Amino acid sequence: MKITSLRTYLVAPRWCFLRVDTDEGITGWGEPVVEGRAHTVAAAVEELSDHLVGQDPMRIEDHWQVLTKGGFYRGGPVLSSAVAGIDQALWDIAGKALGVPVWQLLGGNVRDRARVYSWIGGDRPTDVAQEAAARKAEGFTAVKMNASPQLELIDTPRAVRDIVERVESVRAEVGDGFDIAVDFHGRLTLPMARRVLPLLEPYLPFFVEEPVVPEMSAHIGEVVRSTSIPIATGERLYSRWDFKTVLQQGIAVAQPDLSHAGGISEVRRIAAMAEAHDVSLAPHCPLGPIALAACLQVGFATPNLLIQEQSLGIHYNAGSDLLDYLTDRSVFRYEDGHVALLTAPGLGIDIDEKAVERAAETGHRWRNPVWRRADGSLAEW
Repeated sequence: MKITSLRTYLVAPRWCFLRVDTDEGITGWGEPVVEGRAHTVAAAVEELSDHLVGQDPMRIEDHWQVLTKGGFYRGGPVLSSAVAGIDQALWDIAGKALGVPVWQLLGGNVRDRARVYSWIGGDRPTDVAQEAAARKAEGFTAVKMNASPQLELIDTPRAVRDIVERVESVRAEVGDGFDIAVDFHGRLTLPMARRVLPLLEPYLPFFVEEPVVPEMSAHIGEVVRSTSIPIATGERLYSRWDFKTVLQQGIAVAQPDLSHAGGISEVRRIAAMAEAHDVSLAPHCPLGPIALAACLQVGFATPNLLIQEQSLGIHYNAGSDLLDYLTDRSVFRYEDGHVALLTAPGLGIDIDEKAVERAAETGHRWRNPVWRRADGSLAEW
């Protein structure tokens, strides 16, 4: 079997899909994207295709090595995301060729279902609490929420208390038999993290995600030691070498993104490294159905999986949502806060190719907001 072509599709709301075709009629799908840089990643995929067309798609590890190390310049979000989508598609082809789901190729399933969480939003504490109550009524057992708007380098007592009140309102609404993850998107400086996180401890967050920017990875141990709350990070780390630092610093939850951190091949290795540090895996995935399927294939075969993010109904998905590009939407049916084992060959999903083609005719040019502080300087979004 030989690879004959690679084609990318920019589809709403902000995703990039990849189709890899072979001369035996087996097609693999991947999701290579950096949110807000989809065109750039698509161009990287096209450049990398020179190493793939005419090659055997089953040599997944060799392709991964060539694509990541065969060029003089390595790493970074664009290259790692291009490789991630290609890697997903090659695993999809391998599973389809052998007639088994990818988790079977990874050693078999260690669980029959995977726990998932839902995102909630809202401008006021009461709004966030109502959103959490709605997700609980839908059967979810955990949610994730943004903790704050833009923040100053060291913000006021009022700003700190606003963060606490948001989390407090959700805990009061859902009770103690429900998990609340709190995402800071890197908006805290180290001194702000040391001030804020101890104040959240009475509400027992499931974890606090990315309290500081990834540039502070070497110092995240200061945050870990300042609080009893489990610290999670990793959506902006792109390899096992990036994760080495934060694992040694004592994080509790590793959050590699299957569309950013080298795909199934690399995240499988990151998960094993995390297990050796007594760290759980919770893959980052506010993306589309291919990325989620890839996450779940790894999760079903990974002993230290904690929970899986998924984007159904997330605020980013205006106009198109997680299920819009699938012919069988039942694969992502959530029951009691879990999704059942995917059993179809490859990634376990069937892409609606006509829907993808239609969406790609329009494409997208999504960009994240640019936030500024009171003095006009750039703030972390």
